[in-house]
Amino acid sequence: MTERVEISGETTLLATQRRKKRTIYVIYLIVALDITWMFLQFSITPYLAKKLGFDTLWFGYLQTMVGLIQLFAGPLFGRFADVIGARAALSLACAANIVFFILLAEADSFVMLFLQKLPTVLMHVQPASQMVVADLSEPEKRADELSKLGLCFAFGMITGSTLGGHLVTTCGERFAAYSGAAGSTLNLLLVLSFIPQTTKRQTPTAKTESADTKCKSIFNVGQITRLMKYAGVTPTFFIKIVAGLPSSIFQVMFSIIAMEFFKLTPEENGYIMAYFGIAQLVVQGGMIGPLTATYSESSLLLLSIGISAFVGLTQAFMQNVFQFCLTVVPMMFSLCVFNVITDSLLTKGVPSSDTGTMLGLCASVQSLLRTVGPTIGGFLYVNYGIFSIGFLQFVSNSIMFVYLLQCRLNKKAKYRE
Repeated sequence: MTERVEISGETTLLATQRRKKRTIYVIYLIVALDITWMFLQFSITPYLAKKLGFDTLWFGYLQTMVGLIQLFAGPLFGRFADVIGARAALSLACAANIVFFILLAEADSFVMLFLQKLPTVLMHVQPASQMVVADLSEPEKRADELSKLGLCFAFGMITGSTLGGHLVTTCGERFAAYSGAAGSTLNLLLVLSFIPQTTKRQTPTAKTESADTKCKSIFNVGQITRLMKYAGVTPTFFIKIVAGLPSSIFQVMFSIIAMEFFKLTPEENGYIMAYFGIAQLVVQGGMIGPLTATYSESSLLLLSIGISAFVGLTQAFMQNVFQFCLTVVPMMFSLCVFNVITDSLLTKGVPSSDTGTMLGLCASVQSLLRTVGPTIGGFLYVNYGIFSIGFLQFVSNSIMFVYLLQCRLNKKAKYRE
């Protein structure tokens, strides 16, 4: 009888593990498709904006608007995912994507292109997907599992950039936008078919909560800000903002740099973005897993910031596309390692019931950087050229590198004492 119970328990455990793995694999597919449509949109918006009369500064304001919307929506959406469940959160995000692309297809004026950005308040497929992976993965394997999401990101970057550049060139912006809407519909169907209602461990208290209590919990700012009180969370956020800002400025300004500095066509820009994806594919697929298994997360964080400083220095003096392409691999390495390690550290620093809220806060950091990034980037580029953006990255990351190295050495000295 005891043997039967043990066998039954092992069978149930294996079945649970298989369901978790299947869910994670579906999440990888959803993220790969979502990033494909996102980069398809990146191939549409700059050239559509130019047709509608946007200059560099106004395009920066457009990007800033998106950052502001997602800055405040990110933590609330993460809290929504924690309280209501993964399926509801992802379904809402995919539905918002559909509306976003339909509005993009119909945008024919200055005002419409701004209004088209409003659905981004709910477009949080990536944080919700990260929450699912964080919930279903073991803590010691979390960095590796989250890095595989970056692998999906790279795949989507390659396919989305190539597809977007080709569709815009051959079929026009409107057809490309409707293609994104169709792809987002496919994502919604995948979510409804394969993602469980929640990926959290259910407690009796959680099961008996009323809808009114859940709603109040979602909009309870104190429930969100309390996460900053956990050990190590605030310093990691500080590092994420200070070290991440300059590279974010370059990323949000790249479409303008590609058009005005490198003089690239939409199709050529698509190929460059695909090259980014290939570089990220190599880093995420072949490097981060072995690195996280061999070295500590603090060492990898220090390494990524040091390489980012070097990349900023080289980009400050680049003159052509070839020189830029030489910086892409170290740039993608530093970005991938930095984002994976900081997200892993932050989700480990809070209870498992709050991983969605924490990842929402992480998304808000990225939104904050995208909010101030276009305005700062537009000002620097117009007044001082591309040199100023690269030099800012070199200076800020060098300071952060020295600060972290000093903290590390002080800890070692205290340990020896």
